[in-house]
Amino acid sequence: MTNSRPTFRITKNGYDRFAVDDAIERYAAEVSQLERKLQLYQDQLVETTRNLEDLRARYRELQKTDAARKEAADNIARLSLREANEIINTAQKNADVIIKEALASARGILEDLSVLYQEAGSVKSEASQKLENLLKDLDDFTLPEMPDLMWLKEAQDKLR
Repeated sequence: MTNSRPTFRITKNGYDRFAVDDAIERYAAEVSQLERKLQLYQDQLVETTRNLEDLRARYRELQKTDAARKEAADNIARLSLREANEIINTAQKNADVIIKEALASARGILEDLSVLYQEAGSVKSEASQKLENLLKDLDDFTLPEMPDLMWLKEAQDKLR
């Protein structure tokens, strides 16, 4: 569309009819073209608005999904931490019980070893005393004299 106003030649019955018809035709074509563009732009606007609304709906849905995922992740992390703490506490309690049992067993073994050590000491001193007595008895032991074996030989000779 031209920005300048058209000027028409003035004739006896008014303006130049052909120039006015030509200008009207140009304006009508231009209006028609602008109306088509306007319709196209309105259609595009409707489509773009529809797409915008779809995108907003998808965005809201994604936000809800994201919030739900974050909440689920937080819940999982919280539950995992609680479960890990329970496992650690249970393991510590079990370790304490195992250590107490091991110490009690070690104490029992040490007490048994102490008793055995004392018994071994008394057995040793008793065996040592008996050994000394045996050595003394052996020292005091005298062998009887052997009889003369000649008389046995003589008796055998007589019997033959």
